Amino acid sequence: MFGRRPAPAAPATTPSITTPVTAEAPVASVSAAAPTEKPALTSASKPAAALTQAMKQVRETLLERLDASAALQLARPALRQHLLSESTQLATELKLPLSGQQQQRLADILLDDMLGFGPLQPLLDDEQVSDVLVNGAGQVYVERFGQLQLTEVAFFDETHVRQVARRIAAAVGRRIDDSQPMVDARLEDGSRVNIVIPPLALDGTTISIRKFNRQGFDLARLVQLGAMSADMATLLRIATRSRANILISGGTGAGKTSLLNALSLNIDAGERIVTIEDAAELALQQPHVVRLETRPASAEGTPAISQQELLINALRMRPDRIVLGEVRSLEAFDMMQAMNTGHDGSMSTLHANSPSDALTRLENLLLMTQNNIPLAAIRRQMVSALDLVVQVNRGRDGRRRVTRISEVCGMEADTIQLQELFRFEALDELGGGQFVASGVRPQLLQRAQAWGLADELLRCTGGGAV
Repeated sequence: MFGRRPAPAAPATTPSITTPVTAEAPVASVSAAAPTEKPALTSASKPAAALTQAMKQVRETLLERLDASAALQLARPALRQHLLSESTQLATELKLPLSGQQQQRLADILLDDMLGFGPLQPLLDDEQVSDVLVNGAGQVYVERFGQLQLTEVAFFDETHVRQVARRIAAAVGRRIDDSQPMVDARLEDGSRVNIVIPPLALDGTTISIRKFNRQGFDLARLVQLGAMSADMATLLRIATRSRANILISGGTGAGKTSLLNALSLNIDAGERIVTIEDAAELALQQPHVVRLETRPASAEGTPAISQQELLINALRMRPDRIVLGEVRSLEAFDMMQAMNTGHDGSMSTLHANSPSDALTRLENLLLMTQNNIPLAAIRRQMVSALDLVVQVNRGRDGRRRVTRISEVCGMEADTIQLQELFRFEALDELGGGQFVASGVRPQLLQRAQAWGLADELLRCTGGGAV
C-alpha cells in the first residue's frame, strides 16, 4: 500500500519514519489509472466538503512522506503519537483549517490505514456488528441485531476504497485488479469477505464482510434467543446424537452455519469428523476434527481444488462423519453417496426457502451431475440418505429462527414424502409467533431407541408412548 523507501543508517534513538520534504514539495496526487471518482455521500453529521478535502490532502501528503517499513516497527501508541505530531505540523505548513479534534481523528484514520482496514476497522472491532457492506466511497452499511443500518463512515474517494480492498486481498494472499476484479476469501479471524471492483461494480468498489462469531452458539443459547423452542432443541440434540443425516436449509444470512456449529457440539468426542468448506466458517469443538477448504485457481496457473474433489478424498480419510459447509454443485451426488455408505450423522446446508424446496433443489443438483440416472432412482437415493430437513429463516424483525423441522419419510407414487414435526406460526405482521409441535410419531424413533433416547424423543415431539 505504501512505497518502501531506503532506510537510513539506524541511530541510537527511535528511527525517523518521515522523509524530509521542502516547502515546495507538491501534494501527492491520485494515480491516473484510478477509475473516475464518485463523490462521497454527504450528511449533516459528516464533515463539510472543504474540511474533507483538507483532511484528504494532509493524509495523502503524509503517506508520501512516511517510510512505511520504519513506521511499522513502532508500537501502536508510539506510531499514533508520531502520526498526530506529523499531521499537526503538516496542517500548519499547508495552512489547513483542522481543529485539534479533527487532527486526532485524522491520526486514527492514518493508523487504521497502516495497521488495519482503514475506516472499516472500527466497524470490524464492534462486537455488535455482524456484517459490513461497502457500496462505493460514500455508503457503508452494517448489520446489527439482524437489521441493516447506514453508518456515518465514509472513504475519502474511490482510490481510498481501492487501497483498503487491495490491503484486504493481500492479507489473504490474493490480489484484486483488472485481471481479477472479484475476490471471495476468508480473513485470518474467520470472517468471510467478498470484493468487486469497477467496471463490474458500476457505482464503485464494493466490499462485503460477514464477521466470524467468536462466541458461537449452542442449542441452549439459541433457545434463549428465541430461535427455537426447548422441545425443538431436544429433538435436534437427539437426532445428532443418534447419527441422523441432517440437511439445513435457508436463505443467505439466515443462520445455517451457526445452527450447524450448534448441532456439532452434540457429536461424541470419540468420533473423527471431516469438514469441507468453500471458505472455512465452521468452528467445531471436538478434539478429532480434520478441516478441508477449497482452493481457487490462481493467476500463476495453480489449478482450483473443488468441494467435490475434497469430498472424494475425504472418503479415504476414515471419517465417522462428514460435514459439508454447503452443497451447491457437483459435490451433491458424492455427499448422497457418503450418507448412504456408512457415514451416518453427516450434515450439510443448502440454500432454499422451505424443506420441500430444499429437496427439489437437491434433486436438480443431482440431475445436473448424473443426468443418465432415472429420476426415480435419484429420489430413492435422497430418501435413503436424508433423515431430517431443518429450515431456518430470518423474519421481518431481523430475528433468525428455525421455522420447520421435517422428516424424510419415504416415497409415495414416486414423490418424496415429508412429515412435519415442528413449525413456527407467525401471529402478527412484525414477525412474532409461536413454535408448534405437530404431535406425530417420528420415524426417527427407531434410531433413538438404539441410543436409549426414545422416551425423551417422544416427550419432546408429543408423539405418544413407546
